[in-house]
Amino acid sequence: MLAENDDLTLTGLYNLLEKVRAGAELTPVEQDQKTRGRVLILKELHDQIDAATADAYGWPRDLTDEQILERLVALNAERAREEAAGHVRWLRPDYQIPRFAKGAAAKSGDLDLGEAPAEADDELLDFPKDAADRPPAVLAALEAAGEPLDVPALARRFKKGGKRIEQGVVKALTSLVRWGHVTALPDGRFAGRSQRKEAA
Repeated sequence: MLAENDDLTLTGLYNLLEKVRAGAELTPVEQDQKTRGRVLILKELHDQIDAATADAYGWPRDLTDEQILERLVALNAERAREEAAGHVRWLRPDYQIPRFAKGAAAKSGDLDLGEAPAEADDELLDFPKDAADRPPAVLAALEAAGEPLDVPALARRFKKGGKRIEQGVVKALTSLVRWGHVTALPDGRFAGRSQRKEAA
């Protein structure tokens, strides 16, 4: 569809979709783009995805964006507590366990964090290439440390540390702090949930 219409872009179609959802009046040009871009089909497909997602979580289909966000934040907090206790619900065990769970039991998904120091060469973690995988990897490294760490110390827990890894750690920590999984301490260190009492 985009290949057939040089004036249509994915961003433009999604902006148009938002106007359609809001019931906003469309200009003649936008009406034409809506038709050629099959925006109503796009809307129907997204509605189906939203409904299937709500069903998968066992949530009502008519939640507001704010209610969805509240539930996701609560679910993230629950998963963080589980992971801090050593129970990880791997989505792709064959891929994730070898990369992020040194010493993990593949069948149970439980982490064994106490056998060797994380700084030992053979125990350093791979820093994920995919940005979406970085926050959970940084959180796991922080929790495994057993104490609050600053950015350089956290970066050293990954193979091939250095400035590039530090930059990635900073971005991951920004997300983790925003989600409430990690607390930024006044001294420049970061504490996971299990370390907050010790840091207080």
